Amino acid sequence: MSRTAGGRTRMTGRERREQLIEVGRALFAEKGFEASTVEEIAARAGVSKPVVYEHFGGKEGLYAVVVDREIQTLLAAITGALDGRAHARALLERAALALLDYVENSSEGFRILVRDSPTGQSTGSFASLISDVASQVEHILAAEFRARDLDPAAAPMYAQMLVGMVALTGQWWLDSPKFDKEEVASHLVNLAWNGLAGMDSSPSLRTSRRAR
Repeated sequence: MSRTAGGRTRMTGRERREQLIEVGRALFAEKGFEASTVEEIAARAGVSKPVVYEHFGGKEGLYAVVVDREIQTLLAAITGALDGRAHARALLERAALALLDYVENSSEGFRILVRDSPTGQSTGSFASLISDVASQVEHILAAEFRARDLDPAAAPMYAQMLVGMVALTGQWWLDSPKFDKEEVASHLVNLAWNGLAGMDSSPSLRTSRRAR
């Protein structure tokens, strides 16, 4: 920071950019992308609208930066939880706790991620987030499938199911914090692991559609 002639503290360009990101993050979490405006972002930051445009080109640019940071933070946490050699169940527990840690400690960021992306935004949606995280666990499931004489080619599909279940439960827990984090994680792992343990090698539906 530097001081003006009047003795006031002036932010550097980098400090101002970080301030706007924090302000935008809080506003997007509170109101969503569509309801947030450049005017409100500028007012909360104590700057004029042109300052927001100068740093991000508009609301869409600021939103993209906020979402990218949140995705990278969450992916890093989950990737770190899956790093190293451990039993598949232990890795599943670590991954579930990593996501719930993020929900607990970065609730604003998680609220932003689970909302729909703005029109024309190709990245940052909840679906793409699930896909990115699922790609981190595919190889773990594939190895577990081989050990259980199951088809490893199906691992990507099960990875999507597993990560989607954990992510949606995290969204529910954020709005209904009746259980503590470890309890939620234990129930998630109970369903996921015991479900994996009892899978059929050639699953099929037990009911058929009515003949038309």
